[in-house]
Amino acid sequence: MINMKNILKYILLAGVAVAFSSCTLDLFPKKSIVYNEDEPIIQKESDLTSFEVGIVNNFRATQSGGYYSLDDVMCDAFNATVDFGNRRGSVHRTDASFTAGDSDIQSIWGNWYIVIKNYNIAIAAANSIEDEGLKEKAKTMLGEAYFFRAFTYLNLARHFGVPYSEATADKDLCVPLILVYNQNERPARATVKQVYDQIKADLDSAAELLADVPGAVRAQRPTIDAVKALYARYYIDIKNNEKAAEYAMELIKSGTYTLSSTAAEMRSEFVSDTGNEPIMQMYASQQEVPASLALYTNISDHDGRTYAPDFLPSQKLLDTYDDSDLRRISWFKKSGSASYPIYMSGTKHNNEAVVVFTKFEGNPAYVTTGVPSGNNAVKPFRISEMYLIAAEAYAASGDTPNATLVLNELQGKRGAELSGTATMAAVQQEWFKETVGEGMRTICLKRWNQGFTARTAQPAAIAENLLNTGEYYNQRKMEAGDYHLVWPIPNYELKINNNLVQNKGYSVVEGY
Repeated sequence: MINMKNILKYILLAGVAVAFSSCTLDLFPKKSIVYNEDEPIIQKESDLTSFEVGIVNNFRATQSGGYYSLDDVMCDAFNATVDFGNRRGSVHRTDASFTAGDSDIQSIWGNWYIVIKNYNIAIAAANSIEDEGLKEKAKTMLGEAYFFRAFTYLNLARHFGVPYSEATADKDLCVPLILVYNQNERPARATVKQVYDQIKADLDSAAELLADVPGAVRAQRPTIDAVKALYARYYIDIKNNEKAAEYAMELIKSGTYTLSSTAAEMRSEFVSDTGNEPIMQMYASQQEVPASLALYTNISDHDGRTYAPDFLPSQKLLDTYDDSDLRRISWFKKSGSASYPIYMSGTKHNNEAVVVFTKFEGNPAYVTTGVPSGNNAVKPFRISEMYLIAAEAYAASGDTPNATLVLNELQGKRGAELSGTATMAAVQQEWFKETVGEGMRTICLKRWNQGFTARTAQPAAIAENLLNTGEYYNQRKMEAGDYHLVWPIPNYELKINNNLVQNKGYSVVEGY
């Protein structure tokens, strides 16, 4: 039983104030649940419903937006434009301005721990139900809470801990492991092994409780298939290639989720949010707008519709695609008369040689103006990731025939030139091409112990004076093991909790 002494008396589970998220809460209850230490916190079915709606909303609120873009703009896929206003600037440059006081990183850390607090309370509340009938009804919500907690701790470990290494995981520091909400606690950092062991324990609990929740395309809440997808991520992280491939292939072979293989299907997947790839896709509408990724397009009206992106795709990224690749055709647009001019520094630029990243231009159904604003339904898992995990797992274990089979199937569906024999380098390149914009670049580079070469910019964008250039912009590169790929523990956490220690390379910043 949880020690409830330090739980706040009023618990707002209907929402969480999360940076980078613009979703409203109009469809969710706004009342608080009042906790009395002498009574179970869930006493009737309406309490249970409020908890379930609340934690689902918490999970959705910590997706997309900055939770995706920080990973990508830090690395080699994008170049900052001259009008980007220093948004994500320190993360993009990773120069002396990128410190433990970075507000973007602090928001990510803080919001993940806010929702973990709510998942912990939900788990404790469900486990404390006394009425047997209500306890049975609470199984699904309890399974969801374990799933959400596992998902969030995996993200924390991937960003703030060093990569999992069996030889050192029991010594390497990860993140504080908080399973019981206690507002007075000052936890130290758990080891990488402890955090990953807890992720596995939570996944095992979720798998048992959600065993009878069948998978479905675009499922809005966790299903047993979503649990399997998270198992696949977990196992690829800890380098258990056999299990990673097993879970990924089970989802692929189920036939429930299919890869888009035509331009129309790609549009259904990435514009209208009606595709068949999502293992999970969160609810979205005009009233419940998902977090925006408009930084790549920023469509507005300057005497006609224009783009004003904060970041343009690098030439390095563009060069990875064949001309026939559906991803190249569907996710990138020529500017100028081919789509919209780029509006930069008070001037329209109509150079069609400049390409804009439009994978997340947005679903027009979520706006009233008809102008897409970078909002798409959040897709925590797509089947294409399972192809990538399976291909990587097979390649890493020396099973080249199966790696080749899986990789070539993904490439063939996308209309890309087949790699032939699947080398690890070919698999890694496919990760770059397929998941761009989805917040996986730093995670992959860390897992592979790789850095990146310079994010070479589009020549036409430089010629049009659309980009910042120099050592920390288009020339930025990182060596394998660069300390910036492990994000800093936020400065304010170190100030209030002297049990924490900072990651390598960072120091306490005065004035925060």
